[in-house]
Amino acid sequence: MNPRLAGSLRVTALALLWGSGFLWIKIALTGFTPIQITLLRMALGAAVLLVILRLSGLHLPRDRKTWGHLTVAAFFGNALPYLLFGIGEQTVSSATAGVINASTPLWTVLVAVLAYRSRSSARKNAWSLTLGFAGVLLIFSPWNHTTEIASWGGLACLGAAASYGISYVYIGKFLVSQELGVLRMATGQLICATLLTLAMVPFFEWTIPHFELTSVLAVFILGTFGTGVSYILNYQIITDDGPTAASIVVYLLPVESIILGLVALSEILHLQLILGPCLYFWQDIYENLIIKIQNS
Repeated sequence: MNPRLAGSLRVTALALLWGSGFLWIKIALTGFTPIQITLLRMALGAAVLLVILRLSGLHLPRDRKTWGHLTVAAFFGNALPYLLFGIGEQTVSSATAGVINASTPLWTVLVAVLAYRSRSSARKNAWSLTLGFAGVLLIFSPWNHTTEIASWGGLACLGAAASYGISYVYIGKFLVSQELGVLRMATGQLICATLLTLAMVPFFEWTIPHFELTSVLAVFILGTFGTGVSYILNYQIITDDGPTAASIVVYLLPVESIILGLVALSEILHLQLILGPCLYFWQDIYENLIIKIQNS
């Protein structure tokens, strides 16, 4: 197969897995609570990666310090945001959750600026951050009381996106330099996330799940494909096609979540869900175009 075509197929597959996750969460909520969905998808994802790790002849990290860092990364990168998206989608649409999730790069930049206290970085990213968070404000439109977005559910989704941003900065600071390899790191992280979610169970109401086919299938897809297989696919894209190809997925997720919400769930599309992401991304796209022109 043509390498470029193979790369395009990988990017499309990853976008489908991640972008459809908000749809599957919405469907899973018809039979399970947010904490149940989070625990099951973590356990399924960890099981998938453990099998792949074993087949690859690799082993889990053995250093206690590494496991400490993996636990922190798992809390902010998996357990907390997955739970918050489940809580959020109890009151907001899957399309809304997907669009708010697209603000993750903004939070990553903001957390990095604050963590490293770099004045030059703050000045460099000031315009992009201002414009991006103007997009967030537009999506929530707190002056418009006729939508469900400006609600606790919307704030939960926003908290999930911010949590992702914290995790990316933390992983970049404490785990990437250890050269664990993405498969070992992802497997260890999902194991920690499963245990963390299990520890949170007593703090949430545990009702008897409704084992309907659609909700069970949604959780299964979320765990095995959306949480397990997608990690491996993302790693393959980064290594074979480069980080630029992997970053394209970020632009596809809100589009896909909106389309799936409209088609599969007949959700109402609010205008701010289209205009907000335009403010997220236009500065980033512009800067990438300038870089390409300068390098051509």
